This record gives sequence, C-alpha cells and structure tokens, in this order.
Amino acid sequence: MIKIILDAYGGDYAPKETVIGALTALSERKGFSITLTGDKAKLETLIDGLSDQVPEDRLEIVDAPDVITCEMPPVEAVRKMRNSSLVKGLNLLNTDPDAKAFVSAGSTGAVLTAATLLVKRKPGIIRAGLAPVLPTVKGGRVILIDCGANSECKPEMLLNFARLGAEMAKKYLGISDPAIGLLCNGTEDQKGTDLTREAFRLIKEKNDLNFVGNIEAREILSGDIDVVVSDGFSGNVALKACEGTALAFMTLLKEGIMSGGLRAKIGYLLMKPVLKKIKKTMDYNAHGGAVFAGLEKTVIKAHGSSKAKSIAAAILQAVDLNSEEGNDD
Repeated sequence: MIKIILDAYGGDYAPKETVIGALTALSERKGFSITLTGDKAKLETLIDGLSDQVPEDRLEIVDAPDVITCEMPPVEAVRKMRNSSLVKGLNLLNTDPDAKAFVSAGSTGAVLTAATLLVKRKPGIIRAGLAPVLPTVKGGRVILIDCGANSECKPEMLLNFARLGAEMAKKYLGISDPAIGLLCNGTEDQKGTDLTREAFRLIKEKNDLNFVGNIEAREILSGDIDVVVSDGFSGNVALKACEGTALAFMTLLKEGIMSGGLRAKIGYLLMKPVLKKIKKTMDYNAHGGAVFAGLEKTVIKAHGSSKAKSIAAAILQAVDLNSEEGNDD
C-alpha cells in the first residue's frame, strides 16, 4: 500500500478542510494510506469530532507543531522551521520508502522552495516545473508547464518542460503521443521573444516529441493540445486568466438569469442540465492541483483556497500518478 503525505496545516481553510478532504479521499478509494503532518493533539481531536469510522490502518499523524505562512520569506522559513508541517512532510517523503507523494495547499513559494531543497530531481532534469492539469472544452484535459516555479527560463529549460509534460501526459492522461504546443503571442514559427524562438528550434529538432508549434493563450483549453509549454511567468498569467475567465463567465450568466425576468428563468430551467455540466467541467477544484514535475517523487501544490473537495481531488491525483503502486491493496 502506498502512502500519501498531506500537509494538514497548509491552505486558507486548514486544518479542518484538509482533514475532511483526507477522510473523503479514503472513503472514495482503496489501495493507499494518508499520513497527516501537523499538530498531533489538535488533529486527533478534530478527527474524532468529524468521524467515528476512521480506518486506523490507513490514516496516521506525524506531529509537526509549526506552520509556515504566506507572509514568511520562503527560503528562511524552510531552513529555520524544521518542525513545520511542510518541512516535516517533505523530509518524510524522502526518508520513507512507502511514501510516494506529498500534497500541500500551503504557501506556493514555500512549497516550491522546500521541494527544490529537500526532494531530489530526476536524472537529467535542469529544473522542475509546476504543471497543473486543466479541463478543456472537449471534455479532456491539458497540462500547462511551467505555471510559476521558474519565472526566468532558458531555452533548454523549456525543452525540459516539454519532455516532462509529455511524460506526465502519457502516464497520467493515458495519451500515447501527446501533442505539445509552445505558448506564444502568435502561431507563426518566428513569433515571440528570443527565448521562445530558440525554444521552438530546440523542441522542433527532437523527433521523439509530437511538437505542433506555437499556440496562443486562447488555444490552451481548446482540447487540441495535450501539453502547453511556457516559462513560469507567462504560464502563471495564463493560468490565472483561465481561472478568472471561467469565474467571470459563471458570474455573468447567473446575473443575467437573475435580472432577465420570467423568460430568462424559464430558459435556465430548460438549460439547467447543460449548465451544470459546463460548471462541472470548468471547476478546477475537481481536477486536483499542480504537479511539481521533474522530482523523484510526486509533489502536488493544491490551490491555497482549497476546501475539502479540492484536497480530496489532489490526494486522488497523487494516487493516480503512482497508479502501479496504488493498485496494490
């Protein structure tokens, strides 16, 4: 049975929502266990108040009384707060052979810093990249890499991200020959900055990659691309734009229905099944978190505002990424 480590005190709604998320994931799937890192006494009290049917053989707690907050300088916090739920969890990931993945909704800077310092990179990996899995309009999923781990990149790093994204798409999305696009301000081969033009040349030269060329941001969720490669700055802007657009669409739709009178409300009732499907497709909370691709073991950064549903999805995402081990009861 594989072990997933969860930073119980990471995130805006921790520890209650992270604990509920852990219990939800355990109830939905077998074949894995969860280790919570955080204040043991408080977590035990919280768990006792939430459920009387906790599978003791699949849930344990490692005491980690300190918490790294978003206000703390990441490097300083990681080095000094060794008893924090984040640092203890990642150290456990390194030392426990059964531990295959770590999940946290804590400070992005701290998670990335700690993962870089404490978890080994795979051989040949220049830099690990943050890679969320996003829903597409065709009902599939697309990997965006990098979306914030490396704001300043070299062309070789983008080639690195293309390989990592392709590997992740094959294993996690089950796509044998994933289509890879390079995020740019135009689709022409010579578009973009010096960085993207040189990255374009490097990726195109690799015959083992299914590179389709430059793509614009509006194509990210089209369903025609499986892996979108970007530097961390541009990727983060694109990710936040996708999230904001989805939220704005649903807000405008709701306001239009509420202010549209009887005809709008009748139309809503007729369209309700379709709208519910759209909302479910666009809900990033249902798709887990961003994988820190390129490390020896799986590290997933969930959204800071994650509630139980999103935490459970991130845990199950970690299980899926280690599916060979996860299938063993």
